[in-house]
Amino acid sequence: MIDGWETAQGQARTPRCRLHGAPDNANLVVRMVLEELGAEYDFVHVDRVASEQKSETYRQLNPQGLIPVLEWPGQDAPVFETGAIVLMLVDHHRRLAPVQEAPERGRFLKWLFFLSNTLHADLRISFKPHRYFPAKDQSGVFAAALRKRIDSGFQLLERELVAKEGPFLLGPDPGCLDFYAAACARWAQIYGNCGRWDLGSSPGLRRVFERLECRPAVKRACEMELIAGAPFTRPVPVTLAREQKHYVDRYNQP
Repeated sequence: MIDGWETAQGQARTPRCRLHGAPDNANLVVRMVLEELGAEYDFVHVDRVASEQKSETYRQLNPQGLIPVLEWPGQDAPVFETGAIVLMLVDHHRRLAPVQEAPERGRFLKWLFFLSNTLHADLRISFKPHRYFPAKDQSGVFAAALRKRIDSGFQLLERELVAKEGPFLLGPDPGCLDFYAAACARWAQIYGNCGRWDLGSSPGLRRVFERLECRPAVKRACEMELIAGAPFTRPVPVTLAREQKHYVDRYNQP
């Protein structure tokens, strides 16, 4: 349990959430939600170049060695799994998702778990299919089949958006589902599947993501995640070299 942290000057202060992550990892989803909520939090950079997420210290936070992790004051253990972190945040703040007694709650939960357990999980596998099928001929066939499954996932979201007449996935206001879907669409276009999938067959989702790109919270989150340009509709990858340079320069500042 987190009992309290200290400032850089060594003075005790009221503890607040601490997000562990690296630029343009799944912490992007959490960061956008935190920024939209206006919540105070600290960010701890996980050095992927040094594979810090696989270290014994980090595995005490998440034994899987995966990003992100949220340390939450008052909880008896750090929280991992993007969907779990997002759900805790929106329930705690009672914003960006239907409250538990709302009639839309079931619809919200099914799409949150679809994003977390199906679409996001498929994307992670598609980034490095050779880990699952080392033989090149098998890896290529597997990757192609997985892209079709990912496209089908976005089409399900597109149909839901059209059926409910938007402009966002759960109605007139943006919610955590929209941020999560936007991040997934970003990654689907640039990491592992570059040039093989785009938003051309999902015009409704494209309009949602264009609206999100204009939001101050998204702009703040993307700046902190080292993401330039239109993050969802014209995405550009964040390279490890850029990430390393940013944090080396930051830590070397007088």
